[in-house]
Amino acid sequence: MTFISPKTDFALKKIFGSVHSQKILISFLNAIVYNNQNVIQSLKIINPYNPGVTNTIKETYFDVKALLDNGSTVIIEMQILNVADFKKRVIYNLAKAYGNQLDRNVGQGYIMLQPFIALTIADFVLFEDIDKMITKFRFKEEKESVYYEDELTLMFVELPKFNKELLELETLSDKWIYFIKSAPNLEVIPESLESVSEIEAALKIANLANLNNKELEEVEQQEKLMRDKQGQISFARNEGIEIGREEGIGIGVVKQILRQIRRKFGEIPPEIETQIEQLSLEKLDILGEEIFDLATIADLENWLANNLANN
Repeated sequence: MTFISPKTDFALKKIFGSVHSQKILISFLNAIVYNNQNVIQSLKIINPYNPGVTNTIKETYFDVKALLDNGSTVIIEMQILNVADFKKRVIYNLAKAYGNQLDRNVGQGYIMLQPFIALTIADFVLFEDIDKMITKFRFKEEKESVYYEDELTLMFVELPKFNKELLELETLSDKWIYFIKSAPNLEVIPESLESVSEIEAALKIANLANLNNKELEEVEQQEKLMRDKQGQISFARNEGIEIGREEGIGIGVVKQILRQIRRKFGEIPPEIETQIEQLSLEKLDILGEEIFDLATIADLENWLANNLANN
């Protein structure tokens, strides 16, 4: 057997967000969100579209969105690469999704607002000073164990912090995280995963043999895009480091960034080059990652305007 990686948007949506995924998603959420407790008995998988109310507010899509039987809504996002201001983006998307409840129910007032949980699965380390793999953030009084209207919850699963082997899996959350992280490395469905019917079902959905030609093409394109982005970032960093050893890290990174920009956009105005030279090493590193997401010179100018202010 060969299994697709649940880390791609396509796979995550197919496994957890399809019309046949309710039981799978219930098991996963009980394991991750509710600490292996059988809290959720039913849910409704809903459209992950998160509209912008005005032209100035971005429209966004989550990978999976579900309304739980306790009235809460869970939004799930898989993030492969750490990008600039990612933590702020997660907060923005959660706040917008929570506020959109009023936009859909004009005239009902704040009483109809229901809790939202944003669950982010990150294929990188977000919190280097925290050893925990699963973290949960809520509004809490600074010195007292009192929560302010338990309406918004941010949860993160940092996959690199999970290092258990197959024989070491104990809890349901262990098994689900192992599935997400290691499914492509499996050749058969292991007994320890097969014993959980929902994980067995998830692996059957992820089995390459069960995909049609259109789905196979989608998987191949997404996995190729993911590898290309990771390779481009690695190349930019490594080449910048080599140049930096000879000419100073800062100068080397600037030269590499400018080279990448010229490859993409051609010659750039001198004022843009000057602005790039003024960036801190941290911002240069972030720009090196995000160059490939900038479509036009105008996008680059906007990026520089936003980041030089906080340099």
